[in-house]
Order: sequence, then structure tokens, then C-alpha cells
Amino acid sequence: MLQIEGVGKRYGTGEGAIDALMDVSLTVADGEFAALVGPSGCGKTTLLNLIAGLDEHDTGSIQVDGQSPSAEERLRYFGYMPQEDLLFPWRSALENVSLGLEVQGVDKREARQRAADLFPQFGLAGFEHRRPHELSGGMRQRASFLRTYLLARPFLLLDEPFGALDAITRGQLQSWLAETWNRIGGSALLVTHDPHEAVALSDRVFVMSPRPGTITNVLEVDLPRPRTTRAAETEAAHQLIDYLRHETEAEEVIA
Repeated sequence: MLQIEGVGKRYGTGEGAIDALMDVSLTVADGEFAALVGPSGCGKTTLLNLIAGLDEHDTGSIQVDGQSPSAEERLRYFGYMPQEDLLFPWRSALENVSLGLEVQGVDKREARQRAADLFPQFGLAGFEHRRPHELSGGMRQRASFLRTYLLARPFLLLDEPFGALDAITRGQLQSWLAETWNRIGGSALLVTHDPHEAVALSDRVFVMSPRPGTITNVLEVDLPRPRTTRAAETEAAHQLIDYLRHETEAEEVIA
């Protein structure tokens, strides 16, 4: 479904230019959940921005279903959940979640009904009319995920959605995402610094080098689906996690 070939991105010109990405190539198949790991500053978020059409790549190609859509056209294919939940403090949880549909032109009443119907499945029942400051960090992230999911894009881009949460809440949200993904399916590319999260959730893990970021390794995660985070507690999973941790820690030292 998604094919990236030789993508590069440079910011600035002349001696002050910075190569953020260089010769990045990867594929994510229809229905696949992939993860992207690498040291800070290696260009993971930059790559997601290019895929989503929020920025333009300088070299290479980004194809969706064999086509090469423009940056504007790619906005129709990808739902993007950033690191921050970006909930508006003056809107209720329901109003925040339905906002994307309203911006797309869906009638406000219909948009909010479609959102409300899914609140129980996303663990938000009873909090429809609470403001963001009245929600826990985990609930805010679930609301953000639901807002992204409601856009009905065939491919989700998740940029460290649980990175700002404490370890206990992050573990709970990882389990919730695994269970939710078993139910809703689709394709996804997850950016994470957490090797355990990458192995617990994904089918393949792409390892990136320090800047300029490129793909240095691809790790197959041969764990059964439907997946739960307990699948990452097996001996085979621990070997994958240890390998990823060694790879990323070595790259952090180099960086």
C-alpha cells in the first residue's frame, strides 16, 4: 500500500544546509502494522510529515497503491496522530473528537453522533461532555486516537502517541491499542523510542540511523495475531527487544 523509494529531505541551503533524511526506502503492506525506531533527531517525525503530505520530499518517491499522489492528495490517504493530543481546552471531549469530521463538512449533529457511538469502544463512555483538563492523560490520548480514526483514512501514522505518559499509563495504552487494532485493523506506521512497544504492536520494525536518517535494518516480528502485549513477554520477543535496544543504544552513542 505504501512504498517509499530513495526519499531524501534537506533543510536550508549552502553551508548551513542540514540533511534530515537520505535515501530512505521502506514498504508497508495493506493491513500491516509497522514501527519505526531510531535515535532522537534521526528524522522519524520528518518522514511521517512527508508521508502525510505536510511537507515535500526533495528526492525519491512516495507511492500509495502504485500511484504517486501529490502532498495535497496524500492527505486523503493518511490519518495522523501527533505526539501531543492537541485537544482544544474550550471544547468537550465529544466536540474535540468530532472536530475532524466537522472540518470535512459533515453536519455537526451527525459528526457528534458518529463520535458518541464509538466512545464506549474507546473507553470514554460517560466522559463525552468533560473538558480536556478533566481527563487523564490516557483518556486524552484515546480521544485523540478516536478523532484520527473517525476520519476513516486507510492508513494511520502514529508519532510516539504514548511517549509523554508515565510508564504504567503507557503500558495500559499499549495494551489498549493492541486490542483495538485487533478489532479495527487497517495499516499503520508507528514511531516509537520503546523497543518493547515496537515488538508488542508491530509486524515489522524499521531501524533508522542517526541523521541523516536512513533505514539500516528491518526486523520481522513473527508473533501471533490477534496480538496482545503479553506476546512481547515470550523468550522470542525478548530476543527481538534486546536486539533492538542494542541497535538503538549503539546509534544513540554514535549520534
